[in-house]
Amino acid sequence: MKAYKYSEARQNLATVLNVALQEEVLITRKDGNTFKLVAINKRKKTSPLDLKGINTAVNTGEIINVFKKSRAGRNYFN
Repeated sequence: MKAYKYSEARQNLATVLNVALQEEVLITRKDGNTFKLVAINKRKKTSPLDLKGINTAVNTGEIINVFKKSRAGRNYFN
């Protein structure tokens, strides 16, 4: 757990927020009030192209066969 004085936290807000992604952060004012900063949604750095998978009984070979049958007889080069 990291602790910062209010003025220090204000001057280094981006750093404080990055620390809060890893651990709780305490910020104390001059009047003695202390606040706890906790990240509520820690996001993983992932690609925007990452998609959640689905569970199905269909295998890859069956999917390929469906595409082959749907394209059979079509001439894409005319």
